[in-house]
Amino acid sequence: MTSEPLLAADKLNQDPRLAEAKKLILDAVAEHQKTLVSVRPPRPELAASYEQMLEQFGSIRGGKTFFPYLGSGLGNGPFVELADGSVKLDLITGIGVHGYGHSHPRLINAGIDAALSDTVMQGNLQQNTSSCDIVKLLTDVACESGAGLKHCFLTTSGAMANENSLKMAFQKNHPANRVIAFTHCFAGRTLGLAQVTDKAKYRVGLPDTIAVDYVPFFDENNPEKSIAYAVRRMKYHIDRFPGKHAALWMELVQGEGGYYEGNTEYFKALIEVAHENNIAVIADEVQTFCRTTRPYAFQHFGLDQDVDLVTIGKISQVCATLFTDEYAPQPGLISQTFTGSTWAIMAAHAIVSGLIENGNFGPAGKNVRFNQYFSKGLQAIGEKYPGSISGPHGVGGMVAFTPFDGTPEIASELVKRLYHAGLMSFMAGGSPSRVRFLLPLGCIDESHIDLACQIIENVVAEMDN
Repeated sequence: MTSEPLLAADKLNQDPRLAEAKKLILDAVAEHQKTLVSVRPPRPELAASYEQMLEQFGSIRGGKTFFPYLGSGLGNGPFVELADGSVKLDLITGIGVHGYGHSHPRLINAGIDAALSDTVMQGNLQQNTSSCDIVKLLTDVACESGAGLKHCFLTTSGAMANENSLKMAFQKNHPANRVIAFTHCFAGRTLGLAQVTDKAKYRVGLPDTIAVDYVPFFDENNPEKSIAYAVRRMKYHIDRFPGKHAALWMELVQGEGGYYEGNTEYFKALIEVAHENNIAVIADEVQTFCRTTRPYAFQHFGLDQDVDLVTIGKISQVCATLFTDEYAPQPGLISQTFTGSTWAIMAAHAIVSGLIENGNFGPAGKNVRFNQYFSKGLQAIGEKYPGSISGPHGVGGMVAFTPFDGTPEIASELVKRLYHAGLMSFMAGGSPSRVRFLLPLGCIDESHIDLACQIIENVVAEMDN
């Protein structure tokens, strides 16, 4: 029995010259990464030119960046070199995007393969086998505990994945035109998603687009009472607008809202009401994907039989909407010119499969261990400097704490001081405001967390005086 002849692309990918070229590239990168193993301050001789670049960039983009950050293009896992010669310990990772940190060989390999591909972007009319590979991986993993999420549509941003999920819910449940969402949720900044996001300042000057009714998020301090109250509020909205709600929008762990975590009983209670009223259940996992004990947070909370649509992004590079048969869209509803770059698609497969193979998931997986280790270090700082750190909060690769009095001003000051001391973090929440971290789960180890805690303790000690 003769085997099928190799395609030209197969012959190219098996060409030994490519393997040698990859080895040379990875060896060169590794050689120049050797100096990027700890934080260091900027080089004084680069200060003027760096400041000029920042000013020019800020002027062209229409406003300054939050951090005075312009990367050089090289890093080493959680360490990243800036164009001013400084090196930062990056534990915010582009707000959760760089799950393998900077210049990781796994992603360099994927990038080389993508560069050899025939197109930069894949989309509506032309998609390569790599698109098939990633949607199969994402759906196989999503369905491994019994979920019915057999379908996956790729897209270029988490916001677009969220928009697509809403469009599918509205189309299926037409003429329903309202959404139920949690207080303090964040869905995105498009015209539609800014309406769902529970932050009024993000809607200043924007027209009304989607009618949204809010129910209070889970209160871990009063679990039973908060569940009963949330159910009452949801039923109140449904009774007030009978047949008008198309979707229940759920962040299972509130990211931008401050790293508040729900629980299974809370979600199940609301989902039961939703399904009784033919309301789609959407799980927004743009920030939580690959950060809990399971690849999907709905699996972490045991909601496999309950979700109708799920969105992912950030760490996955290419973003996606997963959905059941019932919510399959009619032709034309979610078509896009670009569904993702070849680089993002191949990187997504490398990241998700890598985290699975690397032991990040499970009750005793690395995601849990890193969270426990970091939390213990933060608690020790809080005990040494009473009133400086409360918490920590979050789950898995999402870690946060409330600094001092929890005002936005003190959180912003601490984040900026940490940055100048060499540690990258960001803020979340409003009242209280928190300092948050989204760990590079594919490359971090306990030594990096120890360094982060030392930097945090030094800055806290300065602010505590």
